[in-house]
Amino acid sequence: MKYLFLGLAICLEVIGTSSLTRSDNFTKLWPSIFTVIAFTGCFYFFSHAIKEIPLGVAYAIWAGLGIVLTALVSVFIFKQKLDLPAMIGIAIIIIGVLVINLFSKSSAH
Repeated sequence: MKYLFLGLAICLEVIGTSSLTRSDNFTKLWPSIFTVIAFTGCFYFFSHAIKEIPLGVAYAIWAGLGIVLTALVSVFIFKQKLDLPAMIGIAIIIIGVLVINLFSKSSAH
């Protein structure tokens, strides 16, 4: 369940961030409401995940995958471009999340 909660937190964070773009600085009602609901759910599920996953590990996974998925949303949904340094940085983040999950004893699988 701990990784289900973390996965839900990550998905809701990406949805909230994507909705934030549409809210136009919180001047559009429905995207603003959706942003607040998504982030509230995100932190709710994250709080459950960190009951069983060490905080540093959970946060690294949450932030890392959130960055990667948000970047993909920006490319495929918002048609924004990533340059080579951005793609290299994202690849390094993915490698970091894999290292934590595959090799760290702190991840408490």
